[in-house]
Amino acid sequence: MNIYQSIKMAWKSIIGNKVRSFLTMLGIIIGVSSVITLVSVGQGTTSSITEQLEGLGTDLLTVNIMGRGATTSLTYDEVKSLTEIAGVKAVSPIINGSATVKKGTINDSYTIEGISPSYEDVKDFHVQSGRYILDIDNEYRMKVALIGSQVASDFFGTDNPVGETLQLNGSSFKIVGLLEEKGDSATESNDDKILIPITTAERFLQSRGIRSITVQVEATDLVASTQTRLENWLDEKFMNADNSYNIFNAQDMMDTLNSTTQMLSLALGGIAGISLLVGGIGIMNIMLVSVSERTREIGVRKAIGAKKRDILLQFMVESTALSGFGGLIGVALGYGASALVASMSTLNTEVSFSIVLISFGFSLFIGIVFGMIPANKAAKLRPIYALRTD
Repeated sequence: MNIYQSIKMAWKSIIGNKVRSFLTMLGIIIGVSSVITLVSVGQGTTSSITEQLEGLGTDLLTVNIMGRGATTSLTYDEVKSLTEIAGVKAVSPIINGSATVKKGTINDSYTIEGISPSYEDVKDFHVQSGRYILDIDNEYRMKVALIGSQVASDFFGTDNPVGETLQLNGSSFKIVGLLEEKGDSATESNDDKILIPITTAERFLQSRGIRSITVQVEATDLVASTQTRLENWLDEKFMNADNSYNIFNAQDMMDTLNSTTQMLSLALGGIAGISLLVGGIGIMNIMLVSVSERTREIGVRKAIGAKKRDILLQFMVESTALSGFGGLIGVALGYGASALVASMSTLNTEVSFSIVLISFGFSLFIGIVFGMIPANKAAKLRPIYALRTD
């Protein structure tokens, strides 16, 4: 008997017992769809977080100064000297604070950042109209400001705010530029902030020195070595005092995140894969029942010349078909469930074609492995005993 005949007989058997065949496939369907859905949620969440971290810049180092003793911060000139360290492309010192902003009858509290001109390139944050903060603004402590798109909308609606003034804690600041709309990053909102010259911010926010610095490295592969040289410079500055500073490296966080989420995805896939094994056991049980029910049929076929391999092939094809059909339905449900999760919640999903292939391939493997026992039992039946069975 050829393979075509085996497939034809297996198909007739499956169609002849539709409900039983569907219930047999159910474990495989649930297993495959669960693997695809859970892993897609894990990978989608990973991609979303990775994208946010990449938005912070993988070639950037963020230095936070805590300081100890008499030295608790760095001066503007000391920060600018960091560009002399090998591997450092640019530095952007920042002074953070908040202020009550008022225009006419409208007032609210907003984030204020004191910056230098290098902020534009280091943070990749440009203006859509007007100009940026200039060195001369810092030299003369000018009361000028750049405002985010949300601030502009709150106070000026759709009008161009460049050239207008805002009251920051009662002091008048002239708006010289409107920042581009950038949305939220992993750590903050970029559209509801106001940027002013850093020297002006020192007085305005009553901040002595600089405690936050963003360092741009010349190339991503130089981040680690540049960080080491930067740490040596800071250790010398703060005389190796403990907890005097910390350096945030987005690349290290991304590496840790990727490693963690990969393990999480494997764990989720493994948990869902257990249902595939349960489905395989279900196939084996039903096929054993099928062998018992068709004992006489097997005896007749053997009596008229069917060989052991023919019987084995028939039942193997049937179990593989059951797992294969179940796998296909599971793949379709997995895609549908992933799309449903993405549309009905804030979670992101990302279906990986490799996971689809692995889960479907594993379902076929399950059908072959768990179909082997009942197929072998059927093939070993002796015709004389099989024919005696009612």
